Amino acid sequence: MGDFRMPSLGADMDHGKMVEWLVKPGDYVHRGDVVAVVDTDKTVMDIESFEEGVVAELLVDIGATVPIGTPLARITATPDDGSPAAERPAGTPGLAGRAAGGAAPGPPAPAAPAEAARAEHPGAVSPPVRHLAHVLGVDPATVRGTGRHGAVTRSDVERAAVPAAAARPDGVDAGEPGRVRSSPRARRLAAERGLDLASFTGTGPGGAVREEDVLQAVGAAPSTPAAPPREAVLPQDAEGIEAEAKKPPAESVQPPEGRQREAGLRRAVGALMSKSKQTIPHYYLSSTVDLAAAVAWMQSVNLQRPVSSRLVASALLLKATALAAKTVPEVNGFYLDDGFRPSSSVHLGVAVALRKGGIVAPAIHNADTLSVDELMDGLRDLVGRARAGRLQRAEMADPTITVTNLGDLGVDSVFGVIYPPQVAMVGLGRVMEQPWAHNGMLGIRPVVTATLSADHRVSDGLRGARFLARLDELLQKPEEL
Repeated sequence: MGDFRMPSLGADMDHGKMVEWLVKPGDYVHRGDVVAVVDTDKTVMDIESFEEGVVAELLVDIGATVPIGTPLARITATPDDGSPAAERPAGTPGLAGRAAGGAAPGPPAPAAPAEAARAEHPGAVSPPVRHLAHVLGVDPATVRGTGRHGAVTRSDVERAAVPAAAARPDGVDAGEPGRVRSSPRARRLAAERGLDLASFTGTGPGGAVREEDVLQAVGAAPSTPAAPPREAVLPQDAEGIEAEAKKPPAESVQPPEGRQREAGLRRAVGALMSKSKQTIPHYYLSSTVDLAAAVAWMQSVNLQRPVSSRLVASALLLKATALAAKTVPEVNGFYLDDGFRPSSSVHLGVAVALRKGGIVAPAIHNADTLSVDELMDGLRDLVGRARAGRLQRAEMADPTITVTNLGDLGVDSVFGVIYPPQVAMVGLGRVMEQPWAHNGMLGIRPVVTATLSADHRVSDGLRGARFLARLDELLQKPEEL
């Protein structure tokens, strides 16, 4: 089949550190299954498989730092299809067979079609389901599978987690005495400080110990609250859906590893922005957009909704940006190999401030096709996982155009630096009231300053102006967004 390699998670990444394997030799994986957790200079991310088949061998140790493109695992059509093992990077011995103390592997299993291989293993657990079981403190071997051929599904694990959590409120896995349910980052932090996880009170699912619990216990927790669960990451009020996403981290006492990560992230971002300014001929445009129609429509809609599902102005601005980028393709895509590659999809990158310092800009995929409500839900989920260090590779590597919104911090306008290989950056300021002349009448209206930083190799002032004009037009008909 092929090798699973360390992917590139952005133009500023040249290496990654293996944090956790979510599969083991013999597991069957589908394309898109999350199989590993990798630490970059920016954040910790889930990495999905690009191949479908059986994991024949793991090639990189947990804790090893390797360049992008390095083979991480060998995936075959069957448990052993006879293909030679991939060349192993220096200093990263394979993991297959290690659990047996390095004993020689047994005879290869007879070749069988992929479907037959799965059918012969009732009770199979896919990597994403195994990861969920790990988080919830459930032993998948004890779960009765209700999926195809007896496969264990997410629902099976979630049902098993309810009695498990009730029976073990102290967070200790009864199936393995002495083992405390905990996240990989909590285990790593406790190990670095020589602490016993059993002494902590877990606040995660089923009493699992999280990184925040360890930091709280040692007096190094940030003064801001821990990242809330995905269902309630951003405030649902008129201050803006990105208020939490753009909120600067409060002053806190960071452990040395936290300061090192922040410094590394800032170095990576600084190097990329320097490269952007040196290699991309930027030009800048700005336009003040009348939001009277958008705000009036939003308020009328919100009167019929509960507080938890009310719309906010930032969601309308993001949706209008995505639709305008679809209309003007010269601002949506990548400049690679001395040529522009327009994207047929709009994957909207959104700048998110991390709690421990630094910024990432993961993508909301196909933002132009989402309703405003779906976009709000997607943003909530994205920010929550960015703060928790659970982003996926595609979310960091796929943005086709990025938006930065500093309006919630009182900024009137922002002119961003393009994130290569993208070709445009949109900046949004705060929604503010100002005098506005309309049809010969002077009044006070809510407005926002929208800016465009674009690549002169791909577009010019005419195309950029069309983008901003289209953004304005869309916001005058908010009911059509």
